Amino acid sequence: MIQMRSGGEPEANIAAAESLIREAAREGAQLIATPETTNIVQRDREKLFQHIRTQDEDPGVAHFAALAKELGVWLLAGSFALKIGEGRAVNRSLLFSPVGALEASYDKIHMFDVTLGSGDNWRESATYRPGQQAVMADTGAAKLGLTICYDLRFPALYRALGQAGAEIITAPAAFTVPTGKAHWETLIRARAIENGAYILAPAQGGGHEDGRATWGRSTIAGPWGEVTAKLDHDEPGVLLADLDLDAVQTVRSKIPSLQHDREFSTP
Repeated sequence: MIQMRSGGEPEANIAAAESLIREAAREGAQLIATPETTNIVQRDREKLFQHIRTQDEDPGVAHFAALAKELGVWLLAGSFALKIGEGRAVNRSLLFSPVGALEASYDKIHMFDVTLGSGDNWRESATYRPGQQAVMADTGAAKLGLTICYDLRFPALYRALGQAGAEIITAPAAFTVPTGKAHWETLIRARAIENGAYILAPAQGGGHEDGRATWGRSTIAGPWGEVTAKLDHDEPGVLLADLDLDAVQTVRSKIPSLQHDREFSTP
């Protein structure tokens, strides 16, 4: 997993990501994932739309496809901000195969819209069109479910992916520092426990050019809820781990809760 501190210039961000991706590949990584909004972190709408492109026109998308092919790895662009119309964008995960093919894409479903007491406001839905479809891909070695950041707070999405057979679920993120400090690891471990799956959460970290600060602490949780690997800082870097996919089936056989949902009436 790649931890980044993306800024407002996509070209520089893609170059920074490439350097870390190559480092991970040299260390033997077969699946490499970058954080949410790898290509740009920019809260100013006008500046954002000056830089982002449609998926077909975005040079970062083509670059990631070529890089996956060159390195012979599965490469997940945790998400790119991509233009879909005048003043509208999507926050989209893109999964490339070792031959450079786009195997799956997922648009972030849950939008972080909140007015905080401090006067700090977030309105993702003002810029991004929410997705409507859960997405899973088969890498051959494992079935991979795709989510993004705020999705971590919505267990029904993870439940659906787990019941569809996902053994690994990715959660690339750009958590704020207060919510990261309070909830980041707990949410990752909870989603892993509930679904008996690996949760891979590569993160943005540190102070960004647009004034925001993100938590970092990229984390992998195993199917028993244990922290398999973690970066204990917010600096850019690489996090490596070996995933024991047999453990997913072992845990699910011990606690087969994915098979035990029951319908019930609500209050």
